[in-house]
Amino acid sequence: MRFGILTSGGDCPGLNAAIRAFVRRALIDGNEVYGFKDGWLGVVNNDYIRMTRESVSGIIFQGGTVLGTSRFNPVFDEGLTERCLENLDQLDGLVVIGGNGSLHIAYHFHRLWGKIVFIPKTIDNDIWGTESIGFDTAVNVASQLIDRLHSTAESHKRVFVVQVMGRHTGWIALYSGISSGADVIVIPEYPITVEEIAEIVERRKKMGRSFSIVVVAEGVRYSDQRVQNVGIHIQRRLARILSVETRFVEIGYVLRGGSPTAYDRLMAHVMGNFAYELVVNGKFGYITAYNGYDVFSTKMDAIVGRLKTVSVEDYLSAKYFFG
Repeated sequence: MRFGILTSGGDCPGLNAAIRAFVRRALIDGNEVYGFKDGWLGVVNNDYIRMTRESVSGIIFQGGTVLGTSRFNPVFDEGLTERCLENLDQLDGLVVIGGNGSLHIAYHFHRLWGKIVFIPKTIDNDIWGTESIGFDTAVNVASQLIDRLHSTAESHKRVFVVQVMGRHTGWIALYSGISSGADVIVIPEYPITVEEIAEIVERRKKMGRSFSIVVVAEGVRYSDQRVQNVGIHIQRRLARILSVETRFVEIGYVLRGGSPTAYDRLMAHVMGNFAYELVVNGKFGYITAYNGYDVFSTKMDAIVGRLKTVSVEDYLSAKYFFG
């Protein structure tokens, strides 16, 4: 049998571990695997490499993706869609590793072609019903960097506003903020006002705590304010309200890079192995889902279009510790 595999959308740590697991299982059974380069762009151009044991050797600890990735989307061009389908017809199945945007593309082609399995990866952790490859590493990196800000914030009696990735959901901000002992966490689902943040900082000062760490997700929006960078907006407003020295730090693309944590490697390995079980048995149209200890399949049509957001319970459990 001949299978394809690709990585689509933004990169993250753990992609290579999933690729490795799928390829090695397929090769053990005597099947062929073709890795499309640069996501769906590789499918359009029929640009691929035949995967061998050597091509996946030593990649489990590497960040990024050996196949390359892109945000290229052929769905809205009928000609490009037809080219994709012609090239996919050479295969017995395709595994797509991607985030929410890639899930929409994969589901579109599954309805047209019928032979796709999806592996979830996104540092935003916003794919419904599953954990996602890359999130654990991103949280660990963010937590470690925020840890380092504590000493300089305390030494200079400063307020640091730390902006992390998270376009639509606040999972990275919430988990890294809790893990690093941040004093305030601001997320898109529950965007507390700058005035509320200032009150918490002032309360800390009265308790003898002369510094504060505010963690904010980049996707936070205030309906009464149009700002390009919410972290800078909060930092400048706090400086005016409190008349204290404030600093802005952005933790951006570094969250996508570097070696994956053991947890992300294990999850990716389990998902890649499970994806092979699905395609080799002709069980298409499924997503490989993980809940921290077990892997299971969920139909794509039950997941696509849904966003996993921070629940009010999760947020309130963190808010108890603000200040």
